[in-house]
Amino acid sequence: MMVTMEIDPELSRRALDEAGQQYPEFAGRAKSVLARPLFRGFAWQVEWDGPPPGGQDAWEYQNAAVRAYKRLAGVTD
Repeated sequence: MMVTMEIDPELSRRALDEAGQQYPEFAGRAKSVLARPLFRGFAWQVEWDGPPPGGQDAWEYQNAAVRAYKRLAGVTD
């Protein structure tokens, strides 16, 4: 049985804003933080408005946003 995780839209917005402070070039390009169910656990990622940007900084932004969301929501792996 796959377990789903409900993403809090307000916490998602706050996490994206927090990550955007470190990586302002991506501010406003991300729509939300997502948790896609896997066989075990979740694949955490950012949903982009339009095609996802490339490069290491985009990965770092996504990682910062996911870490911020998990911290704000009290999610532990």
